[in-house]
Amino acid sequence: MIFILLTATVLLMDLGIKFTIENADPSLFPRTIEKTKGLIMLHRNHNEGFPFGALKEKKELVKQLPLAVVSAVAGIFAWLFPRKGYIVEKAGLALIIGGGLSNLYDRMKRGYVVDYFSIRWKGLKKVVFNLGDICVFLGAAILLAAELARTIKEES
Repeated sequence: MIFILLTATVLLMDLGIKFTIENADPSLFPRTIEKTKGLIMLHRNHNEGFPFGALKEKKELVKQLPLAVVSAVAGIFAWLFPRKGYIVEKAGLALIIGGGLSNLYDRMKRGYVVDYFSIRWKGLKKVVFNLGDICVFLGAAILLAAELARTIKEES
């Protein structure tokens, strides 16, 4: 049950932040988030494509491919969910689904994904993210680490 709660928490938090950003005065963006010493900037960006605006002219593909991916990940999660163990994998999948559903909602409802923060550090300065993006990335990293750990354990 905790994994469903994790998915719902990520989804609702990201959608809530996006709602707040979308309803704020556009002249307030971009701006630095207080107490981050300029490290984190708040934005109000609309991304109609994949990351970095890729394929934004292919609107149907930009909707259908994430739908297929989120559906596949949810299917894997549903298959794994009743099995004992696999806690790390379930957590990774829950993060991916929560973040993926939030961005999928944006694509289907708004026609673009709302991105709202950037990290002002080295190559990340020009990249604007949202919580869903971070959770998808983190979930994928967790799954990769779990698989690498399993492979190392099996080989030794």
